[in-house]
Amino acid sequence: MRASRRPTVQGTARPAATEAKKDRILAVDYGRKSIGLALSDELGLTARPLANFVRTNRRNDLGRLREICREHAVARIVVGHPLHMTGEAGEMANEAARFASRLAKALGIEVELLDERLTSWEAGQTMAERKSSSWRRRGTLDDVAAAILLRDYLDRKREATQVAIVERD
Repeated sequence: MRASRRPTVQGTARPAATEAKKDRILAVDYGRKSIGLALSDELGLTARPLANFVRTNRRNDLGRLREICREHAVARIVVGHPLHMTGEAGEMANEAARFASRLAKALGIEVELLDERLTSWEAGQTMAERKSSSWRRRGTLDDVAAAILLRDYLDRKREATQVAIVERD
């Protein structure tokens, strides 16, 4: 019996796993000293902390992110936009916006800014509630904050899809 293959452009077959990964979303919690990352699952339903890395310089940081996006077949990136509680953009929000713009240009992947107010606070609460000492030893909230940012993004995306379906009916 012959295994079925999905049709592809120019007759080259790709494994189904690679096709499923195309919808992964990477969340970035940008900071001056470090960057926290979170990744969605292949279906865009869940978010998990992925990594933290200490920033070195723009070129190296973008290279690391390029490699992570390639490794995980990332189709979209959301960058936390640290607005003030009033909704105004301060110095760090402007810096994150510039970083997001550079990221889109360097990687050729769609990048979106997303309001990240209270994600670090929620990450701290989450880690404090965990009983596992390994979570407390990690010493950084950046990847957990990125996962919260991504979870919120996925929830909003899912809600918008449900509203669109209801409006069509």
